Amino acid sequence: MWPRALLDLCRIEHPILLAPMAGGPSTPELVAAVSEAGGLGSIGGGYLTPPALRDAIRRTRALTSRPFAVNLFAMDPTPAPPAEETARAASFVGPFRAELGLPPVPSPAALPAFRDQLAVVLDEAVPVFSFTFGNLAPEDVAALARKGAVVMGTATTVAEARAVAAAGCHAVIAQGSEAGAHRGTFAGPVERALVGTVALVPRVADAVKVPVIAAGGIMDGRGIAAALALGASGAALGTAFLACPESGASRPYKEAVLAARGDGDPTVLTRAFSGKLARGIANRFTEAGAGAPILPYPHQNALTSELRQAAAKAGRPELLSLWAGQAVALATARPARQLVLDLVAETRAALERIRVR
Repeated sequence: MWPRALLDLCRIEHPILLAPMAGGPSTPELVAAVSEAGGLGSIGGGYLTPPALRDAIRRTRALTSRPFAVNLFAMDPTPAPPAEETARAASFVGPFRAELGLPPVPSPAALPAFRDQLAVVLDEAVPVFSFTFGNLAPEDVAALARKGAVVMGTATTVAEARAVAAAGCHAVIAQGSEAGAHRGTFAGPVERALVGTVALVPRVADAVKVPVIAAGGIMDGRGIAAALALGASGAALGTAFLACPESGASRPYKEAVLAARGDGDPTVLTRAFSGKLARGIANRFTEAGAGAPILPYPHQNALTSELRQAAAKAGRPELLSLWAGQAVALATARPARQLVLDLVAETRAALERIRVR
């Protein structure tokens, strides 16, 4: 009953993908559980050093023989901002560091080099490779394909989707503005790329000839059924898996996700933690960051790294980057395998309701 294009391409049973959640949540245990249940697990490898990335891939392989994905940030190194800008941003973060007993000046931190990470992916011959924050050169896509990888790129606009497909990618992930965490926008101002999933997916499906995966605000079978009806071949869910016992999200992070209820939108778009526009649960730090001096990504991310780690250990969610999508109020705490099976049943029931009507 499922659309076959994505299933055949990735050799999976169900059109359900674990969205990559870099920075801790997407553990090998979570990735493997989703794949073992017939979906496609995904390692969020953007912040992993090459040795750590290799270890995560091998640990995942030890837990499942089924296909899984690795996701990286396809972006070039960015120059350091001027010293005076760094000082202004540090003055904003400093009082929060002091609250947690951290020294005024953070330790230097930098993203691992994308080319070095990509070399690991090629060497390990991963089944599926996905990327965000940019596009790949056609020769990189070809090199991955020669290693047997299915390649997927993230797009937040129709123009980006066309660019990803033109690079030779086998599928496009259409990231709607409801999605949690960082926007994947790479072609044009991010403020012009805040297109909702319902508006984005059918346009992308019409614009490219490869399978489209819907992402953003999808939490249950109703959302997956809607994505399929819009022309997607599958759906990627991240926030739905955050509170799973296999998730590496910290305890205060999981508690905040499960507590995000109410009738309004508990999330905001913010640059306060990382310098890149991202969606997360509103808290004290996001409120303080509105209008504060913020460095561009990834320099702001490095500036707040120790703060976020210390806040997680201290159980201080008001100082954590609580990345989550707009439908976070639907989150539950279930084992990942059970969640996938429940999603399959819910999707089938939703599609049957549509058919009957």
